[in-house]
Amino acid sequence: MSGIKTAILLVAGLALSACSDTRWDDTSAGNGGSGIGVDGGLGDPSSPAYFREAVGDRVLFLVDQSSISPEAQVILDGQARWLQANPAYVVTIEGHADERGTREYNLALGASRANSARDYLISKGVAASRIQTVSFGKERPIEICSEQSCYEKNRRAVTVLAGGALS
Repeated sequence: MSGIKTAILLVAGLALSACSDTRWDDTSAGNGGSGIGVDGGLGDPSSPAYFREAVGDRVLFLVDQSSISPEAQVILDGQARWLQANPAYVVTIEGHADERGTREYNLALGASRANSARDYLISKGVAASRIQTVSFGKERPIEICSEQSCYEKNRRAVTVLAGGALS
């Protein structure tokens, strides 16, 4: 095989692997890494899996916005109720932005989104000491493409559980 064919195959393989949306998928963040080791299941309303799937672990934002929408309020209200019913958990709220804008701008926007979600949870009675925030800016997209549908999914704040009752 010629060097050009090998290079083309290599580039095509890299391009295909970049299209995968599972690399940066943080929908299972509570299953490992930054989450806790015991996940329970959807049938257990005190489990991280129930929190992620039934309550909802993320809220979305409009372009260049960090204000909480009515749809986000519903999700955050559910998170606040769940966190009050499960006081052993602490959370980290991750702020994210889409790929547009500078790195610095998106880090600031992600921080603003995480802080908006944090402030909302605090206003609903969750202790501030249980909530940390972090901004990833545009560095951890869950959708990698330059289409509006991808941008919408990447403009988010994700509440990641830590701690909790290990059994």
